[in-house]
Amino acid sequence: MKKKTLVIGASLKPSRYSNIAIQRLKRHSQPTVAIGLSEGEVEGVEIQTGKVPFEDIHTITLYLNAKRQQEYYDYILSLHPERVIFNPGTENPELYKLLQEHGIFYESACTLILLSSQQY
Repeated sequence: MKKKTLVIGASLKPSRYSNIAIQRLKRHSQPTVAIGLSEGEVEGVEIQTGKVPFEDIHTITLYLNAKRQQEYYDYILSLHPERVIFNPGTENPELYKLLQEHGIFYESACTLILLSSQQY
């Protein structure tokens, strides 16, 4: 099943997990959009710097620490995703609570492992 995914915290650096996640999402034919600090492109996915009002986002996968996530709370909720993935190092009980209050599923997991194990 295709699950349009938003990568928040996307990086142009090939060694960063967010960059690798974009590459793997594309290899798994998942529609992918991304926002980060710098504009650019990874595997044909444009990294944008603003809080773009994307539509039909199924999954948001986070690559920002809890403190940096705070400015994205309202943005994440406004997109009405079906789930949010907290990759290692992004765990955030405060955001977990907000997501729960809005009926949004979340999980602490690694996007790369979910993709490689067919659990995405």
